Amino acid sequence: MDIVVVAIGVLVAFVVLAVWYGLRWMRMRRGGGVSVALRWRPDNEREGWHLGIGRYEGPEFAWYRVWSLRLAPDRIYHRDGLEIVDRRDPQGSESYAVPAGSTVLRCETERGDPVEIAMGPGALTGFLSWLESAPPGRRIRRAG
Repeated sequence: MDIVVVAIGVLVAFVVLAVWYGLRWMRMRRGGGVSVALRWRPDNEREGWHLGIGRYEGPEFAWYRVWSLRLAPDRIYHRDGLEIVDRRDPQGSESYAVPAGSTVLRCETERGDPVEIAMGPGALTGFLSWLESAPPGRRIRRAG
């Protein structure tokens, strides 16, 4: 009898997590999300790419990790605090860790922290347009 109760509890927990994750994923994609991979310590060889969904929320680019149950974004980058310093194609095994056809953008935040963002051609066009579309009177950070 006890094993049946435990099995039912585990099954219910699994179903709840699956539904939670499914709803979160649909919310991210339906709200204009694009597939993006991030690497926030690109100078550290041991740090890899993290797959996620990026969303434009006004002057912010919010990034949600794919394998996370958080409702809040895992990373937020502000348009006027982000500058592209380099652009390249994925190298070696990187091409398996980033969205298909990706270009890798090396960016710096306003604090000088490096971050690499990899996205496919359609998402890249949207990202560059968003980055350069600062409202009138605001400082414009040119895309590289």
